[in-house]
Amino acid sequence: MARENEKPTQDINAPDYLAWHVTQKGEKSFWNKVGAAWKHKDGRGYTLQLETCPINGRIVLRLPLEDAPQTENEAGRS
Repeated sequence: MARENEKPTQDINAPDYLAWHVTQKGEKSFWNKVGAAWKHKDGRGYTLQLETCPINGRIVLRLPLEDAPQTENEAGRS
């Protein structure tokens, strides 16, 4: 007889944004995922959790659905 899963399913606390470290080398941009950000329950801020802390370049927060950045020149992006 098969057992039923007795544990209730938990809501996965997916991040609101993914954090990317972006460096520029000539005409190319290199994107490496370094962490994530979650919105506070009161809606007045975010918690940023970094798995690594880059010392150069910039950190860009992007929506998770857009987490496949282009590695070519990212013209027009801040």
